Amino acid sequence: MRYIRYAFLATLGVVLISVALANRGVVTLKLLPEALADLVGLHYSISLPLFVVILGSIIAGLLIGFVWEWMREYKIRAAAGRAQRELQQTKREVRRLKGRQEENKDEVLALLDEAS
Repeated sequence: MRYIRYAFLATLGVVLISVALANRGVVTLKLLPEALADLVGLHYSISLPLFVVILGSIIAGLLIGFVWEWMREYKIRAAAGRAQRELQQTKREVRRLKGRQEENKDEVLALLDEAS
């Protein structure tokens, strides 16, 4: 299994390097379209190699997806935490009630219950 993982990582590395080498051309990214930038007066732009834009977009998409999924599952995690706390409280209460129940038993009957 370890070799399969190494083979996958090596293949992924080769693919990423080939994409980077094939897309070395510089592109200009603009914050706003020209008409809107003229209206607002905000002409921010940056020039980057295309592979940086591609890989950065993939990483940003993954991060946004992970955060979105984490926020979506918050209700599920909260419900599981409440159920776990309720289970622990119920177990403590059962132990307390068993202890109280065994106080009133005869010693012989208590020994027989422990054996079973």
